[in-house]
Amino acid sequence: MRIGVICALAASLLGLGLLPASAGPLSSSSQIYRQSAFMRAFGAAQPPYGFVQFCESQPRYCAGSWQGGDRFEATPADLSDLDEINRLVNTSVKPVTDMEAYGVEEFWTLPTTSGDCEDYALLKRKMLIEHGWPESSLLLTVVRDEQGEGHAVLTARTAYGDFVLDNKISDVRIWNQTPYQFVMRQSYVNPKAWVSLEETTADQPLVMAGSAASKK
Repeated sequence: MRIGVICALAASLLGLGLLPASAGPLSSSSQIYRQSAFMRAFGAAQPPYGFVQFCESQPRYCAGSWQGGDRFEATPADLSDLDEINRLVNTSVKPVTDMEAYGVEEFWTLPTTSGDCEDYALLKRKMLIEHGWPESSLLLTVVRDEQGEGHAVLTARTAYGDFVLDNKISDVRIWNQTPYQFVMRQSYVNPKAWVSLEETTADQPLVMAGSAASKK
């Protein structure tokens, strides 16, 4: 999705109230929820253990607290950054599983040449912050993919809706135009805290299983 499309979508969502359709079969309550361009939180959630370990080893990326909570009023240039950085990271980082790289099921880190899905998300977040995006608007997010496996993406929380940056999809999309079931997300108030995106959340956090990028 190029910048003109992003801006057109954002304008239509904000000014006209036109909301994208949901992807895949859902219950009636989920269908109503997914008509909104904005995600809804359902309380606290247990952070992924890979994220906890990342914060312990790289505390500067998880320090302090975020003030406010207002959605980011992204400019056309900001929205263009979403598209450009998503495509840049997707093409410059080679997909590899944590088991292949580190011999463990889950290991979160900032990638250099290769990485897993959560590593793509961490790098995109870092680069967008360097481009002027506020930290509280760039939230690590866990979903279930089409196969029901754990997958990590980056959510850009804006006044126009919640955009998803995904290593499996080159386009930046509003969250409800993705094929995923959204499970939990980093809090926009506390960088170490997570919130549930489901009315019920499993006791054990999902392991991020996939790393392969699609050709979409």
